[in-house]
Amino acid sequence: MAFRVLSIDGGGMRGIYTATFLAEVERSFAQRRGFKHGLDIGKAFSLIVGTSTGAIIGCGLAKGVSPSEMAILYKENGASIFRKKMPSSAGPNLMCQMFTRPTALAEGDAALRKALSEVFGNTTVRQIWEERHIALAITAVNMANFRSYIFKTPHDYGTNHRDDNYTLVDVCQASSAAPLFRSLAAVDHPDNGNYDVFADGGLWANNPVIVALVEALQMSQDDDEEIEIFSLGSCGKPEGEVIKKDSVHRGLKEWKFGGIAAGVSIAAQEYAFDMIGSKLIPYLKKKVNIIRFPADKIPGAMLKYLELDETRPEGLDALVRQARQDASTCNSEIRNCTPNGNAINNLFNSMPERPAKGGSSNV
Repeated sequence: MAFRVLSIDGGGMRGIYTATFLAEVERSFAQRRGFKHGLDIGKAFSLIVGTSTGAIIGCGLAKGVSPSEMAILYKENGASIFRKKMPSSAGPNLMCQMFTRPTALAEGDAALRKALSEVFGNTTVRQIWEERHIALAITAVNMANFRSYIFKTPHDYGTNHRDDNYTLVDVCQASSAAPLFRSLAAVDHPDNGNYDVFADGGLWANNPVIVALVEALQMSQDDDEEIEIFSLGSCGKPEGEVIKKDSVHRGLKEWKFGGIAAGVSIAAQEYAFDMIGSKLIPYLKKKVNIIRFPADKIPGAMLKYLELDETRPEGLDALVRQARQDASTCNSEIRNCTPNGNAINNLFNSMPERPAKGGSSNV
């Protein structure tokens, strides 16, 4: 059996797309296999890697939470987490938020912690490893030194059990602390009484597929064992801009006070990480296959709903519809026996049934 890894991109509120996509594919396989309680998706993977909203969904799957439950988390709590949408232009709203945004961010931070606590309780990183036998690697940025940080289960002895007692709530808040959109995450160290401040892992690994590859190579001990990395996006919007020669001298207003620059950085490294992964594979001693879950081209009407802090009901409904459409595309690839379709088919057919509520699968 292959060493299977799930890598989930960041994307803010677009996490409702990711969760719905998984829920739709899961539903079709559960019906086909006669499973009344759905599939335990997390148990199909030896390692789950996630960034930001991908960290939240990844931790949910590792704990045994259904993707449909994760989609509900976004739908019911999104507006409380993102209380004020980022200003799109200079004007009265921008001036107002210069004074009111910090309070809104603090309230949103509390709302996210409450929502995550209702799903994860006090489950720790170590508990996931010991009771579910699933490794986690969750990206963040340590603001003390501006260095990348990866929260890990004890599968990596090199961390010396550094992260064992962090809760999933703390880890997810750290990974999803997107500057401008959310508060930074001040996380108490569970063992020494100190604290660290973290920012969103999307600043360096919004698409964490390279993290997944490196971690899998370290974990997989059998030289003949194939590594399969299933990479799942978050309905990222088409990026790029046609810029006139006389428009290159951009100031604060044109860069939206840094917001656009951050988006350019994330989009560029998402593409770069996919490219680097594909270029590395031929030089590895192990056989590695990276499978990107299929998705249709984003229709023009969707573009206005793809901001990280989109919480309008019509926006969330559009993301859900797109997820269902892309799940249908995925099922078509499975029926047509494409290489990716065959890999996804084998993956979902390997998943055990999720226990009924109160069963022993959850920690």
